[in-house]
Amino acid sequence: MNFSAKDLAAMIPPSFTLGVATSAFQIEGALDEDGRGPSGWDVFAAKPGAIVDDHSPVVACDHYHRMPQDVAS
Repeated sequence: MNFSAKDLAAMIPPSFTLGVATSAFQIEGALDEDGRGPSGWDVFAAKPGAIVDDHSPVVACDHYHRMPQDVAS
């Protein structure tokens, strides 16, 4: 089934509230900067084989350094 954005919007009740969330680990990066220490997820991700293809979450999407650009309008 294919719906247009307008069709989908019409299906959402007016009382519907959309919520979104993220976590520092998912977006910040900057593991060793400004006193940030490793979180439990950082320790887990550093274990060989814990992450598929040994990808590293250390930088993430680098929101820590890109915040001004990320929130600019």
